[in-house]
Amino acid sequence: MNIKTEAFGILPDSSQVWLFTLTNANGIRMKVTNYGGIITSLEVPDRNGQMADIVLGYDRLEGYLHATPYFGAIIGRYGNRIAKGKFVIDGQEYTLAQNDGESTLHGGTRGFDKVVWDASELRDPASVGISFHYLSRDGDEGFPGNLDVNVDFVLTNDDELVIRYRATTDKVTPVNLTHHSYFNLKGAGNGDILDHLMQICAPAYTVVDETLIPTGELRDVAGTPMDFNLPTPIGERITQVGSDPKGYDHNYVLAVPGLDQLAARVSEPLTGRVMEVYTDQPGMQFYSGNFLDGSITGKQGRNYEQYSGFCLETQHFPDSPNQSSFPSTLLLPREVYESTTVYRFFAE
Repeated sequence: MNIKTEAFGILPDSSQVWLFTLTNANGIRMKVTNYGGIITSLEVPDRNGQMADIVLGYDRLEGYLHATPYFGAIIGRYGNRIAKGKFVIDGQEYTLAQNDGESTLHGGTRGFDKVVWDASELRDPASVGISFHYLSRDGDEGFPGNLDVNVDFVLTNDDELVIRYRATTDKVTPVNLTHHSYFNLKGAGNGDILDHLMQICAPAYTVVDETLIPTGELRDVAGTPMDFNLPTPIGERITQVGSDPKGYDHNYVLAVPGLDQLAARVSEPLTGRVMEVYTDQPGMQFYSGNFLDGSITGKQGRNYEQYSGFCLETQHFPDSPNQSSFPSTLLLPREVYESTTVYRFFAE
């Protein structure tokens, strides 16, 4: 096992950005930077032991500084959307930065994906990792309270990527942290993900309107293109999804949240690579890369076309601060926000 640290670049404000390379005992290698807590590379073997980088991104820091669809980043303070960039706590209305039409998406104009995190190494006999820390000040992007956040990325010798989130606040505030890697189990830039077999252990999803804001309805997936309770090719019914562009960008209501319960399983027939997801969160956003359009040039000069990658973002439900029937995302002073998600990799 090993951790290597190297310079990754300097921001316009002269902040130094670092890149950390984590290698476990089996040769799985992950690169993550303290800018945005972004996983820039994740190399895992196929059924023949051949390694490939399975996450979309860029070769250099500069790519992440321009318009980027959150490749590999920590998302916060609030993952997913908040309607009209507003919510009310104890009678006081808060107005956020609106960066997705009239909505706030993934924390606003400068979310956690665009800040420099403090970083420290984590080591034990069975894993290596990086612990990221950031203090989001009261009023950051319109959110109340000083939010003290830690996110740990741990690569284990069981070939698991464990992401642990922890946060405290001095004012009541909504918190919904997640991770936004785009995966392609063939390898980043090696075609689309439509033949990947997707399984999501969820009986329902949160219905959204044309702006992707939940209506409040939880709809049964049975008998619909949304049903992935049995392994199904992502592309099999993708044209039947009522969205523009066509594809999945929906929050699934997980059947049994818990680190001992499977939330999702994705397999790629050609390489045999498999990824399983376990989480203590009640929801998970499945996004099939609908808005990728070939205009982004990623690693090794490859353009990312539509459906080049998929995301499985473990989370609370979108717009929960404005949806009283959804599980609450409010964090109170003297409480601790804690959450864990595990991505497990193997080949078959």
